Amino acid sequence: MVQDIGKTFYNRYLPDAQAWAEDAVICFRENAVLLAQREGGIVFPAAGEAGGAGAYLFTVGDRRYFLGEAEPFGDYAYREVSVLRRSAPRETVFAGVTALHLYRWYRDNRFCGRCGKPMRHSVTERAMVCDCGNTVYPAIAPAVIVGVVSGDRICLTKYNRGYANWALVAGYTEIGETPEQTVAREVREETGLAVKNIVYYKSQPWGLSGSLLLGFFCEADGGDEITVDHSELKEARWFSPEEIDFPDDRFSLTREMIARFRSGAWRETML
Repeated sequence: MVQDIGKTFYNRYLPDAQAWAEDAVICFRENAVLLAQREGGIVFPAAGEAGGAGAYLFTVGDRRYFLGEAEPFGDYAYREVSVLRRSAPRETVFAGVTALHLYRWYRDNRFCGRCGKPMRHSVTERAMVCDCGNTVYPAIAPAVIVGVVSGDRICLTKYNRGYANWALVAGYTEIGETPEQTVAREVREETGLAVKNIVYYKSQPWGLSGSLLLGFFCEADGGDEITVDHSELKEARWFSPEEIDFPDDRFSLTREMIARFRSGAWRETML
């Protein structure tokens, strides 16, 4: 998955960090990111090229990353952030996706939600603080990804908007819920199916939506007739392993779980 970078991700908050010329700067304009597409994959500009940098973000391996603002130059252009899903190298993609999470959080917390005054960066931790005493930390929304299995088939869905390919049942955890309760509720709401034997598989940080994805496999309980909630989904149906003709993209938890079902390895999770 995108976070499996084989290098240390060092996300300690360093408020006094100053960018060196060779440090990477990631610049966003809403849903676009400044990058160059070269033979070895995507490249973010260096601080020396971009004319400086803003807030320190994190370090991946021995490369430090900062937020920044810059106009397009040379072969650097603003491209939709969806390009990250189709890019390499993995550590650069992971940095871009994680930076997007922080960029949106900083953007959305410029003013205090309690009193309306401007917020400022904490000098001790990654947080935005206000004189009124309000402290806001990066928002991380827990969400579930669910592989619902009936016999030798898995339920795949297509969303009404956003991601256009076949996926798994998914949804955000609501107040007062455990992730397992979210699994049962989301499957029931989207497909009309009851489930049993809910088993946790794996998690994934998902900066594209500011989420922490929690993957579960479960089994249909009782009937397997699907009733699609068309306010959420375009389509949902059962697939056998032979009908699944797309590979693990090595990016998303969804694709890894589908590939695990197709190979039969999902049964190991249920033991």
